[in-house]
Amino acid sequence: MDDLAALRWLVEAGADEAIGESPLDRFAALPPPPPVAAPAPKPAARAAVAVPPTPVAAPTLAAPQPAAQAELAARAAAAAAHSLAELQAAVAAFEGCALKATATNLVFADGNPAAPVMLMGDAPRADDDRAGTPFAGDMGKLLDRMLAAIGLDRGGVYIANAIPWRPPADRQPTAAEIAACLPFARRHVALARPKLLVLFGELAARSLLGTAEGIIRLRGRWKSYEDPALPAPIPVLTTYHPWYLLKQPLQKRDSWSDLLSIKQKIAEL
Repeated sequence: MDDLAALRWLVEAGADEAIGESPLDRFAALPPPPPVAAPAPKPAARAAVAVPPTPVAAPTLAAPQPAAQAELAARAAAAAAHSLAELQAAVAAFEGCALKATATNLVFADGNPAAPVMLMGDAPRADDDRAGTPFAGDMGKLLDRMLAAIGLDRGGVYIANAIPWRPPADRQPTAAEIAACLPFARRHVALARPKLLVLFGELAARSLLGTAEGIIRLRGRWKSYEDPALPAPIPVLTTYHPWYLLKQPLQKRDSWSDLLSIKQKIAEL
């Protein structure tokens, strides 16, 4: 492209003015901006005065009793009860077992206190805790069918638990919790004075019989339950807990054998 063609292209593009040899400062041609007022000084901040916090008294919580102290208190309270009503009141007033604080209801007993057969479970489950009676819900329905199979019902037996309060989430009670409740369980048997005692589950059997044997060795074997408060030893049989049978229905065959043994023992007595 020659110079004339380049000039024509610039004119057609709108560049029709000549440019000076020195640069032009367009900003210098603008009027100066108005002056900006300086911000007023802020008032001096007041010096903070340290105010001592008001002491708040911490809530007073009852200190948990040591295991040995709780067991001694349970023995004294149980020994002071001379009737089932007094025993129930003593258990309700007892503060030496932490399970009481997490349970909904005290699960003391059900059935006929004058019945010759006493059934002792291990600890309440969720349905028992809500109802306030032992062997409630589906577990209780299974127990009712088991009793009916040998000609019994709840009016012909007396039912209690070795632990009167439900452990959280049906966990295994601790050794301290068992020791704190055992005096009440033994006194329960002594006041009811049954002619025959049936223990449901390993915990109840180990607690009342004072043995370390497991449920497999204990189940189906007749033993003697002895207590100085009783006039004579009581025949006692350990069998599977209905709650366990709901989870392990194949074990119902062994439970049926135990029920027949209980029926025969009742006939002998």
